[in-house]
Amino acid sequence: MSDDEIIRRFETGEVAPESFHHADHVRLAFAYLRLYQPLTALNKFASALRQFATKIGKPNLYNETITYAYLFLIRQRMSQAAEMEWEAFASKNPDLLVWKDGILNRYYREETLKSDFARRVFIFPDKCREMS
Repeated sequence: MSDDEIIRRFETGEVAPESFHHADHVRLAFAYLRLYQPLTALNKFASALRQFATKIGKPNLYNETITYAYLFLIRQRMSQAAEMEWEAFASKNPDLLVWKDGILNRYYREETLKSDFARRVFIFPDKCREMS
């Protein structure tokens, strides 16, 4: 499926909530980043996720810190590699596809990511502060 098609299906509500998992979030972010400049992709991706969560009656599912952090990580990985299709990107970056005990645990304390504040506002990684 093309990046355009993935985004269109998500934005028009054709994606069933029960079949939209973490790896699908990463794939969607990848699609936005391939089609748009990073800040536009971030805005469109975050807006689409907020609308999706609201539409399924669970607006608290949206977490701005998690959304932004993953999009920035995906963008960095995309920039470090030659232009590649999703399958190659996914196989080269399997750590981005793991949800439970995933990559954000390197940078954030669990209580930070689960906080109401992190749901509303992007918080910079807080584990690095613990090192000093």
